[in-house]
Amino acid sequence: MKKSKKVMGLVLSVLFFIGLVLTGCSNQSSESSSGKSSGKSNTPQEITYASTSKVVGLSPIMTNDSVSANVITQIYETLFVKDPDTMEIKPNLAESYENPDPKTWVIHLRKNIKFTDGTPFNAEAVKYTFDKLRDPKTGAPRASLLAAVDTITVKDDYTVVIKTKQPYGPMLAALAHYNSSIVSPTADKKQDLMKKPVGTGPFMLKEWVAGDHITLVKNPNYWKGAPKLDKVTFKVVPDVNTAISMLQTGDVDFLDGIPAEQWSRVQGMAGVKTLKKTGTPVSYLGFNVRHKPFSELKFRQAIAYAIDRDAYVKQLNGLGTKSNSIIGPKVFGYDPSAEKVGYEYNPEKAKQILKENGWEGMTIHMLVANTPGYMKMGEIVQDQLKKVGLKVDMQTMEWGTFLDVSKQDKFDITFLGWSNSTADGSELLYPNLHSDNIGASNVTAYNNPEFDKLVNESRFTVDQKVRKKKLDEANKMAIKDAPWIVMNHGVVTLAYRDNVKGLNIDPTGEWSLYPVYKE
Repeated sequence: MKKSKKVMGLVLSVLFFIGLVLTGCSNQSSESSSGKSSGKSNTPQEITYASTSKVVGLSPIMTNDSVSANVITQIYETLFVKDPDTMEIKPNLAESYENPDPKTWVIHLRKNIKFTDGTPFNAEAVKYTFDKLRDPKTGAPRASLLAAVDTITVKDDYTVVIKTKQPYGPMLAALAHYNSSIVSPTADKKQDLMKKPVGTGPFMLKEWVAGDHITLVKNPNYWKGAPKLDKVTFKVVPDVNTAISMLQTGDVDFLDGIPAEQWSRVQGMAGVKTLKKTGTPVSYLGFNVRHKPFSELKFRQAIAYAIDRDAYVKQLNGLGTKSNSIIGPKVFGYDPSAEKVGYEYNPEKAKQILKENGWEGMTIHMLVANTPGYMKMGEIVQDQLKKVGLKVDMQTMEWGTFLDVSKQDKFDITFLGWSNSTADGSELLYPNLHSDNIGASNVTAYNNPEFDKLVNESRFTVDQKVRKKKLDEANKMAIKDAPWIVMNHGVVTLAYRDNVKGLNIDPTGEWSLYPVYKE
């Protein structure tokens, strides 16, 4: 018995010694390869993004701007997502779907997912979110995404049935849009999600200092596995030159939407990498057609002839392409023949139209958001309109204020963009130019029943060939009517420190921080 105890003691001592050796080897190996393949390190993984504009709010239901969307898409998730490289739509919170008939979408949800408030993600949450998004009392700026929906029914805890009024071709694209992100019903009933968001995503809100920064921390219980980043800071840096300098010094880790005049500077920075892709965004000059003479086609044509868009696009240094088409090359519904429609630069013709109609010397009130891109558009167009005999009073304001004022009929012309997050032409033309959305996302108040009919026909069919034909017809009609003058189609960009890994951007300009880590 005593001998047995001695042997056991010797064995335990040897095992303890081996354990110490292995532990030491393990620690040494971890330190030498920290972050190189797994993204893990002994220090917290933190990343800082710089934005020149402040976030408006953090509810996917109540926002409609890209600055807010950058944060929201880290906190919330949609039923479907777009592949950042192929733009193919794939299930996400949804597991699968089926169409028993053209007006019915049976969506099967993933199980065992929870919101960050601990409540379950299920069919009731999906129904609650979509019902609120499409309820006119909510006043959601992108209610149009689900305007085709007739009823939403909970079949069981993990099955939701959506019936549309007519066959609805862009349904999956609409459900992949960030405004269709699923919210926690419990949280929405007891707090303001604009300030206190609760989603199923990889990150959670820790702190929001209005106008300065937003801090997110990782969701340790995220259903795909906790993200590699422990903390994400969205820092407001109003001056883009300062933001780029902070990127150079490492005070911020990445930027997007690099201004064209800064692109070569960023590309030449040591320790910084860049990425650009042909994108879906479109930037435009929009007329308030509720005001005279902007309601008259001849006046809009005169403005179109007065603007040298080739000169404007040239100074974008490859970060934009000229086009007459409202629907861009990366958006479903585009046809190259649309480029032959529209109005090319002809200042003499512009002067002639203005003179013949007594519009010489009139003053135009131009509303411009104080972001670098829109300011550049405003300055160039202001100068070009002066050259044809028009006076331009340019008023600039902060982004959030601009979004409110631009919906209040307090301008003659303005500049806006649309990121085309669905990459579907119906979800470009319908929210922006269909009369249903005057007072919301149709900022110009364009109202053309024939155009509306074509857009509706593009939406209410699942025959993709028919959809494309109707979109092409509607697109060309709007180009001729000129409620918009397309300034350019965008190129999406990223600039980031070279120790940032896993960062990607899709043609709509969206990015996810879930796969990102730092070496």
